[in-house]
Parts: sequence; structure tokens; C-alpha cells
Amino acid sequence: MKFQWNRIDKKSNTPIIKNTEIDDLAEMVLKDYKPVLLKEPRKIKYEHFLESYLGANLDYQHIYYGEDEGQIFGITAFNKERLKVFDKEALRTKHILLDKHSVVLDHYITEEGREGLELFTGLHEGGHLWMHPDVYSEPEEQLSLFGSDREQIRSVTCCRRSDIENFGSQKRIRTPEEWREHQADYFASAIAMPRATFNPLVMETLRAHGITDGFVIEDAGEDEYYFVKNELTSTIVKAYGVSKTAAYVKLRKFGFVKDKKTRNEENSQFRLF
Repeated sequence: MKFQWNRIDKKSNTPIIKNTEIDDLAEMVLKDYKPVLLKEPRKIKYEHFLESYLGANLDYQHIYYGEDEGQIFGITAFNKERLKVFDKEALRTKHILLDKHSVVLDHYITEEGREGLELFTGLHEGGHLWMHPDVYSEPEEQLSLFGSDREQIRSVTCCRRSDIENFGSQKRIRTPEEWREHQADYFASAIAMPRATFNPLVMETLRAHGITDGFVIEDAGEDEYYFVKNELTSTIVKAYGVSKTAAYVKLRKFGFVKDKKTRNEENSQFRLF
């Protein structure tokens, strides 16, 4: 399903879009892909979603990164490209050829105990593939001008550990590249934990524990902190197969988990009007 953006940054072709609009688009995508994912909480099979719905060529490699560079969790190639990887059997680096629309995930995130990270990273790359083709794709005739040995890779996103793990940070987003990484992160969260099932699941869990305000203040006491960090996040992890970090960030972004400072600021703003 190709989507035409209403607003884009003309210099970079980056979509200009709100988080709530990404939630809407994610539900539109899931309704087209597999409507049952919008009816009850369940884990999405990211491999099938990438390959069968988005048309990605999915692969797993030991992706090479320089000593002074951040670890790369995944890449998306929008055109035919070369990727430098590490061959563990031969104990050397080599280049492999990628077809257009390739998604490559690093073996590191597929190790036991990182299933939630693998899911999120796979969907993050899917977010780039679906949301950012106008940024990275190049006409075949333009690619031929560079030749197959061109040094500058122009149509590949290299998503590093910091891109994936900084989703919940309060860092101010300034550049088009930072916006694209945020959009891919938010898309991954919205596909893995769609609003249509996430909100009812959380509300049901809160009510089951006697919380009727629709949110919990995690630093109000030890009981609240334990409930948020263990019971509430564990419920989401079990339902969607995401990591505890991804579950917690979603709870914060949707306002189900707050701290005293945030709540006081909200009350202060309310009193102004």
C-alpha cells in the first residue's frame, strides 16, 4: 500500500507528520495486512510483514561498523547496493550485493533474550521502507552514473543502536535524519502495539488493579513503581512480544504512566484556563 504524503520537507523529501497520524496510518496498514491484529492483542510476525506485505528481501548478517562508529542493528537498501559485512568463518570482511528493497538485520539482535529488540528493529526498518522511499530511492539511470563501485552509499539507511534505543529519550529532534529515525521508531511501536488493542488492554489492566484515573504515577510510592516496572509492562510484553523498554516507552507516550513532575505540570496548565 503506497501512501501519498500531504506534507513533506522539500529539501529532504522527509514526511512532515504527527505521531497521532502515524498511529492512524499504522492501523490503516494493519487493516489491509491482517485485520485480526486490530481486534485483540497479539504478536505480529515481523518477518512475514516485511516480506509478504512490504515486499522486502530480508537477510541476516554480521554487519560491519568502524571502531569509532555506533553498532549497526539494521539497514534498509532502497536500490541495489553493496554492504560490508564480517565473515566469521573466514575471519575477514567482505562485500555482499543487495537487491533493491533489502532489509538486513544484524545477528546480534537475533541472539537469545533479544527477541523484543529483534521485533522492534525489524519493524523499524519496515518503517523506513514504507515511509521514506522518496528520500532514498534513486532512478536506475541516475544510479548508473555512479557505477557499481561507487564509494558513497546513497540509498541505504544505517540504523545504529542509538537510533533504535533512543526512542524514549527527551532529546530534541532537529535534523531531517533524526525525524526519519523517530518516524521509523514510532511506526514500529504503532505496528507492534496498535492503539486499537493497546489502549483497551492497558485500561483493563489498570482497572483490575483498582486504578480508575486512567493512569498511574510511577514515583508515587514503591507499590506504584513495582506495578509499572513489572506487572503492567509484563502484561504488554506477554501480549505483543516486545521488550520491556518498548512497552514502558509506549505507556509513557500514551500518558498511562506519569511521574509527579509531569502530573503537576498538567495540573498547572489546567488551572491557567
